Amino acid sequence: MEKKKITIAGAGLVGSLLAAYFGKKGHQVEVYERRPDMRTTLIDGGRSINLALSNRGWKALDGVGISEEVRKMAIPMYRRVMHATDGALSFQPYGKENEAIYSVSRGGLNALLMREAEKHENVQIFFNQRCEDVNTSAPSATFFSEETEKIKEIESDLVFGTDGAFSAIRTALIKNDRYNYSQHFIEHGYKELSIPANADGSHKMEREALHIWPRGNFMLIALPNPDGTFTCTLFLAHEGEYSFENIPNLASARKFFETHFSDALNLMPHFDKEWVENPVSSLVIIRCFPWSKDGKVAILGDASHAIVPFYGQGMNSGFEDCTVMAEMMAKHGDDWESLLKDFEQQRKPDADAIADLAMRNFVEMRDLTGNPEFLLRKKIEARFAARHPDKWMPLYSMVTFSHIRYSEALKEGQRQDKIMEEVMMIDGLADKWDSEEIEQKMISLLASK
Repeated sequence: MEKKKITIAGAGLVGSLLAAYFGKKGHQVEVYERRPDMRTTLIDGGRSINLALSNRGWKALDGVGISEEVRKMAIPMYRRVMHATDGALSFQPYGKENEAIYSVSRGGLNALLMREAEKHENVQIFFNQRCEDVNTSAPSATFFSEETEKIKEIESDLVFGTDGAFSAIRTALIKNDRYNYSQHFIEHGYKELSIPANADGSHKMEREALHIWPRGNFMLIALPNPDGTFTCTLFLAHEGEYSFENIPNLASARKFFETHFSDALNLMPHFDKEWVENPVSSLVIIRCFPWSKDGKVAILGDASHAIVPFYGQGMNSGFEDCTVMAEMMAKHGDDWESLLKDFEQQRKPDADAIADLAMRNFVEMRDLTGNPEFLLRKKIEARFAARHPDKWMPLYSMVTFSHIRYSEALKEGQRQDKIMEEVMMIDGLADKWDSEEIEQKMISLLASK
């Protein structure tokens, strides 16, 4: 393969991983990051410091040989723990025995990926460099240095944008004729809070689980950290009856938590400080196409398909972009125009599918996880899948614990919905959900749908 000079805008999770893939192939890679080096500066940009890593992400990390190092800093979460308003707990496993999603620090993982990329002598990362413009024809990218306050134009063979939901590289692509683009801010925003560790460093709640306080149109979640703390996120509408707008001060915030999340509030000694200091952030879905121009410029990750975080697939789908890019390099060799066309044609339907699936899972998490009928449905599906793995894989497992394309998982999930709608209408289901009768009914419905 001919070695190329590659410029990457954005040294976040996807940009750093992509640089490691390109570096491994011997390309000359320069990565330009708007923020300071997070390895020497404590920054989080107001973004969630916890992420859920699952099979697609692990495969991408395997591709550059660092998955074992990441496992040392990740905590497996084998099930959801639902907290009712009265403090009662209910449980739902994520998959089969020993299947888990993994809580991992965004900053810790990003720093590890940067170090992995820089292990290659042909990879350099430059910080405090804001992308100002892109010439998609040259191609070249112009960066403003926050340190020297000077602008420089970087010419290269290829320019990649992994610079997030508000990508400067995508902004340049939008200027092209017949470019499709949309951004949709959902009605909900989020605020980060925390639960500290016990005095001995242990966790105050079950460690290997994702905790959810589902409350209809809003919810609180908590993910564990290795130091015994939990990172908590309140998802709440910006406006309306239950909203950030209707919590104008700290006193009303405490009252809101005492009413809806009293057991969580009791574990939050720093609530007052965090509520006042931590911002309310918005959530956006980005859809656009095409993702490349003339085999010279392309966008990946949030720059091309930002989604809401409710399936825990934002990072995983961005990492899967890198996996598919590596497959395309093996397939197309030096023909970058065909490579990037093939890449975007394959990934676009999957990006649209996971965007839809993430919104669907939001409704499930906030409205349904504490619902007895929903939990019964999940038990029926899990039993049937265990007995007939060749006939049924639950949608969550397809998305999280497999490498089935998102678009295919969505299609199969819609077929399963139709089947389960009929199953859930069977009289006396709660008393015979694990019977031969229900099993045979599902087999017959699978044959007809």
